[in-house]
Amino acid sequence: MTPLSELAQGQQYPTAALYVVATPIGNIADVTLRALHVLGLVDRIAAEDTRNTGQLLARYGISKPLVAVHQHNERAAAQRLIEHLQAGERVAYVSDAGTPGISDPGAKLVDAVREAGYPIIPLPGASALATALSAAGDWVATFSFLGFLPPKAKARAATLQALAKHPHAMVFYEAPHRIVETVQALADAFDGERKLLIARELTKLHEALHCGTLAEGPTWLAADPNRQRGEFVLVVEGAQPEAAGEHDHDALLGILLEELTVSSAAKVAAAITGASRNALYTRALALKKDEE
Repeated sequence: MTPLSELAQGQQYPTAALYVVATPIGNIADVTLRALHVLGLVDRIAAEDTRNTGQLLARYGISKPLVAVHQHNERAAAQRLIEHLQAGERVAYVSDAGTPGISDPGAKLVDAVREAGYPIIPLPGASALATALSAAGDWVATFSFLGFLPPKAKARAATLQALAKHPHAMVFYEAPHRIVETVQALADAFDGERKLLIARELTKLHEALHCGTLAEGPTWLAADPNRQRGEFVLVVEGAQPEAAGEHDHDALLGILLEELTVSSAAKVAAAITGASRNALYTRALALKKDEE
């Protein structure tokens, strides 16, 4: 078998650097070879939960000093880790599962280390966000990641009301004890015919993916209490673009056409406004001809 050190060649692994390492979201076999190489290379590992990370490391025969860095101590712990970087150490950071900094601790640590002048080296890997989107389908052309909705009903309803006309697919995370009320809130706030992907326990033994409509979502969950267990990713179709007048986006197209081709201007304008790319292309072409 090829050694990990050889497989991981092709990039330098400097000392006095923070390595942000993605770890499996469920299936332990999803850890990358490069992650194992770096976790074995660094001088110490900062972790959201040292017990959880200790089990992962033990599974792969890695033993390193562990430092707890979680949402309640992240800023203070970052200063202690910077002292280790000042001593020339390599430090890795892992959250409990998935990619740090995405609805997980890690972002404040990255800010502090960068401000202190040390390099940040990200190692890609498992992400519940990317895993769910890969199974959504062609209706997700663009998306916005919104993480967890507010837990209180009033704040959640206000947030969803503000998103009612959002043109891009929306991705939410949710915990099992709130999944029923959250899916119902989505169905109440948005058009019930919008597509909804419910991704449950991704990569784990009881993984389940259901793609239907928002109106069907609460019924699907209620049909089997087991469907309400585990960690969830919800992908909701964005709002359909409202009918626009022929000249509604001329100002935006005019600015974009100063720097971009007609095709590129139409593509960017469509991403910003949610309007038809073909219609925007036709209008941009007309504007370009008028200039000539």
